[in-house]
Amino acid sequence: MTPRKVVVLDYGSGNVHSAVKALERVGAEVELTADRRAVAEADGLLVPGVGAFDAVMRALESVRGGELIDKRLAGGRPVLGICVGMQVLFSRGVERGVDTEGLGEWPGTVDELKADVLPHMGWNTVIAPEESRLFAGIAEERFYFVHSNAAQTWELDVQPPLPAASVTWAEHGGRFIAAVENGPLSATQFHPEKSGEAGMQLLSNWLLTL
Repeated sequence: MTPRKVVVLDYGSGNVHSAVKALERVGAEVELTADRRAVAEADGLLVPGVGAFDAVMRALESVRGGELIDKRLAGGRPVLGICVGMQVLFSRGVERGVDTEGLGEWPGTVDELKADVLPHMGWNTVIAPEESRLFAGIAEERFYFVHSNAAQTWELDVQPPLPAASVTWAEHGGRFIAAVENGPLSATQFHPEKSGEAGMQLLSNWLLTL
């Protein structure tokens, strides 16, 4: 099988190199860039993200990241967001009193988890639906989270015949969204590249969808 070409969007996020290495480990041909043509032509686009929601949005705007993501999705081209790279896909984020507009690919607000201990840092299980492709063979595994905020409700109302999104949940103080698979757009709140063999399998599963 020809290696899948994946662009990791280069906009200044701190965890890009570990994501690049993880994708290479599972057999992808990886380029770290914000070049418009490379982003458009790649088989898959990975959008990493660490830090504050508003800082990630500003950095994405500096490379017109929202436009790049929009254009790929309009053509049915796969995109995977990770951690804050998932959070910014929602309509807005509220973090330490700062209310920031997100990319709006999905309705909903990302805000602080209702937990006694924050951040939510370490390994946790997830509750994945049976039809999930990302979690095929790894639904019972544990994944590595580092975050204080998350989307805690799923608000996208899809009308038939369009398929409903596949939403995976986790718990820390309350229920929050751990992953979403919605047509060409997928995302995980946890870090697959820091989640050992289970994370590698998830990235491999994603490559199989490209």
